[in-house]
Amino acid sequence: MIDDAIDELTAEIGVTAACKAVGRPRSSHHTRTRPPTYGPPAPPRSRKGQTQPRALSPAERDAVLSVLHSERFVDMVPLAVYATLLDEGTYLCSASTMHRLLKEEGESGERRRQATHPAKVKPELVAFKPNQVWSWDITKLLGPVKWTYYYLYTIIDIYSRYVPGWLLAPREDSKLAEELIGDTCFNQNIDRGQLSLHADRGSSMTSKTVALLLADLGVTKSHSRPHVSNDNPFSESQFKTMKYRPDFPERFDSIGHARTHTRHFMGWYNYGHRHSGIALMSPADVHYGRAPEITAARGVVLDEAYAKHPERFVRHAPVPPQLSDACWINPPVDDPERSEEPAH
Repeated sequence: MIDDAIDELTAEIGVTAACKAVGRPRSSHHTRTRPPTYGPPAPPRSRKGQTQPRALSPAERDAVLSVLHSERFVDMVPLAVYATLLDEGTYLCSASTMHRLLKEEGESGERRRQATHPAKVKPELVAFKPNQVWSWDITKLLGPVKWTYYYLYTIIDIYSRYVPGWLLAPREDSKLAEELIGDTCFNQNIDRGQLSLHADRGSSMTSKTVALLLADLGVTKSHSRPHVSNDNPFSESQFKTMKYRPDFPERFDSIGHARTHTRHFMGWYNYGHRHSGIALMSPADVHYGRAPEITAARGVVLDEAYAKHPERFVRHAPVPPQLSDACWINPPVDDPERSEEPAH
């Protein structure tokens, strides 16, 4: 009875008003008139084989692609082709259709000829003793006021972590880098073919001035890959050690202040710092061949400690830290004998 009344009222005042008049919720009315269906939904209607009545004919498609591939338009975007043809009184299709046709042909990317650059080779360098591989870099030190900097040039031996040469200057200049490298090689008695010098791709590192100097000295040059800071880890680590020291100032009052501080730091770093990457020895001890004597002396001390209190050493007798036989920049991982990089 209520269903009949709602049907009569719906024809005159609509469903919402009819439900309100008889006191039935509208949702209940829709449930009764359109009961839910159960089971999986019906598969969508297939449009395979159907063609859009407004689509271009095969001949028209070929004509448009021929125009887009022509020498005149091959380097132009579809929107520019469309506008050019329109100004000449020709309409082939819309610009979006041109885009769609090119996408179907696999030509929706950059259509102009692009310069290609060979992949940068990962540098792989190894040092078995001091003065075989050096790494060098430049870092900024903040000056007394904003936008003033001092530039610290530093060379570090990757095997011993010794800093054989450094320079602090008010600017970055390839001429200064040339002088530092030349003087350091002279002071360390570097022979031709003995040394490889690694750096990143800064302007001073890749300058022609430095390249000619290295060629004259017989030094092999090596560069990091672009945007890969891990290719020059030793210089970066040394700069971090300097800047994280508690006495490192937020700003330097003058270049004299910066040079004095750097001189004290380099002295401590070379002769006082016990580096974890070189068996807790100072870089100078490793660089100048004192490591075997120090290791032997440490062994005597540990043997005496073990003899007095063997119960304090649970697993075995203590041994001093051992210096690694080789130090790598990017060891080749496919060679199991050389894949273990020594702790840095």
